[in-house]
Amino acid sequence: MSDGALFKPEKDFSKEADKVLPEAESIAKKDIQKGIDRILSLEKQARQSSDLATTSRCLITIVTLCKEAGDWSLLNEQVLLLSKKHGQLKQAITNMVQAVMGFLDDTPNLETKLSVIEALRTVTEGKIFVEVERARITRILSNIKKEQGDIKSACDILCELQVETFGSMTRREKTEFILEQVALCIRNGDWTQASILSRKISTRYFARKPRKTPEQIEKERKEQEEKDKKRSAGEPEPEKEDDVTDLKLRYYEQQITLAKHEDKYLEVCKHYRQVLDTESVENNPDQLRAVLQRVIYFVLLAPYDNEQSDLLHRINQDARNSQVPRDTALLKQFTIPELMRWPIIEQQYGEHLCSTDIFSKTADSTDPKAHTRYEGLRQRVIEHNVRVVAKYYTRITFPRLTELLDLSDEETEKYICDLVTKKTVYARIDRPARVVSFEVKRGPDEVLDEWGNSMKGLLGLLERVGHLMQREEMMARISGKIDGKDSTVKQKKAIKR
Repeated sequence: MSDGALFKPEKDFSKEADKVLPEAESIAKKDIQKGIDRILSLEKQARQSSDLATTSRCLITIVTLCKEAGDWSLLNEQVLLLSKKHGQLKQAITNMVQAVMGFLDDTPNLETKLSVIEALRTVTEGKIFVEVERARITRILSNIKKEQGDIKSACDILCELQVETFGSMTRREKTEFILEQVALCIRNGDWTQASILSRKISTRYFARKPRKTPEQIEKERKEQEEKDKKRSAGEPEPEKEDDVTDLKLRYYEQQITLAKHEDKYLEVCKHYRQVLDTESVENNPDQLRAVLQRVIYFVLLAPYDNEQSDLLHRINQDARNSQVPRDTALLKQFTIPELMRWPIIEQQYGEHLCSTDIFSKTADSTDPKAHTRYEGLRQRVIEHNVRVVAKYYTRITFPRLTELLDLSDEETEKYICDLVTKKTVYARIDRPARVVSFEVKRGPDEVLDEWGNSMKGLLGLLERVGHLMQREEMMARISGKIDGKDSTVKQKKAIKR
């Protein structure tokens, strides 16, 4: 097979092709094999002379004759034979494969279509110069399997492609392939593979680009025209910038599904914030309110830590929250170090929360985790109350603590133990005395360091007081001497008079 380099053919067979191909077409109407043999003799001469244009015409004409005759098995046979010819030009094979791909919609039945697809996949296997065509054929086969309900086969067929390594495929098409691979893995229940595949997409591709002024657009157009004039014939065209909003929304929808499956609520919140930073969402009031609600809900559901607390306060400062006032009021209560009684919270916000698809007071068949998230919100309210109590109390009796938290003794002890294990609060429970101590016990080194710092501060104050006293004494002496000199001068002046 030829290496595919572009060079001038040894001989131009275009005139012969103009004469032979119409004759072969007329012969093929009576005997298709004789018509193909007539073309093959010309194809051999053109191929040996590296005449790409004529070779491509011959190959495309042969497969077209087979298609028009309705002999699909002969078409598959000719595709395999022509691709294996000695010294066959790579671009000619590419042109033939592209032509046959255009015939797929004209196949009489699904079985014939699958046979043509299999022939094309055999021809394109292991050939870099037709990697994009192979990927598209494989995608068609995967879609057929998906329509038949065989999700596993569709997933296996499509996921065998490593499209991120294809240099001749546009970035948008690569992203579409990977998104479809992830979607099939999710439907197949292969969450690990879906997570791995999704990492192949760089989120920088979805970054929101600043709007360009008409002057900038005109300047870029002129620069592009200059580059097009200087570009050589074999050099591929540069990829044009296009709107990737649809890909961005699909990507983050899949990321939200993956994060929800693993109950990573903070990641879900971050993904919704990226969706929020989309022009189409910002311009749609209904979508904007729905996304704002979910940003608030999932940051509240996330376990407490420094990152969650920081994100919580930043979300609370978003001016767009005015569009969801009830959810904003709930969010604000988590930013204030005051107790939140769960019965009151449930009474005020329970019906509103359960009106969405995120929460449910009962186990819902449509989303089994909706009830789990509602219970998780109750847990976050209780944990917030425990942190508030630990902030204001050093010691508290167990009956009083259970009263403040609206919990039983067992639940109170459970929540305190969980927060102590997570190192969110420090607490020690004295069961016989029924007392909880939130005071952090300091070690000898800490006590000694504090005593040393206190003594250092005290000595500093004493030294400063000594300096001030000495200063006052010196000022008093100086003022006394000045007063003595003034009285002596006055006496001398009086004597002279």
